[in-house]
Amino acid sequence: MINKVILLGNVGADPEVRTLESGVKVARLRLATTERIFNRQTNESTDHTEWHTITLWRGLADVADKYVRKGSQIYIEGRLRGREWEKDGAKHYGVEIVADEMKLLGRRQDTAPAQGGYQQQPAYQQQGYQQGGYQQPAYQQSQPTPQPAMPAIPQDDPDDMPF
Repeated sequence: MINKVILLGNVGADPEVRTLESGVKVARLRLATTERIFNRQTNESTDHTEWHTITLWRGLADVADKYVRKGSQIYIEGRLRGREWEKDGAKHYGVEIVADEMKLLGRRQDTAPAQGGYQQQPAYQQQGYQQGGYQQPAYQQSQPTPQPAMPAIPQDDPDDMPF
């Protein structure tokens, strides 16, 4: 089974970053993706914007806290997760993307912190299996620990794959 989402868009507001009682850092942000839709009958194009809720854990939350701001352009790879919550006695349902990888795009001054910056546009990713292809230098989690209230991701051995 595959559950993979790839998004490239602009951040709508500064990330909301929290540290849980266990010391684990989590960030949530809203990402806008826009697609242009062309109507052949009217010969006009219109933009359609979708808003996505992105959840980043541990090291990715640290990076978002330091570098991501409203208007930042970022690339996200992750997984869809449905969730439900109760507010004012009513049940609510939503879908979010749990990020496995994040790339900071745009100009350096757009995403750099107030002091210093980074040397290249880095890719940051959670600990996990990357399948084939060139991978840019990446920040990886040092300790693969399960995320609170999230099922663990199986760590497949690439030599053990059936195809």
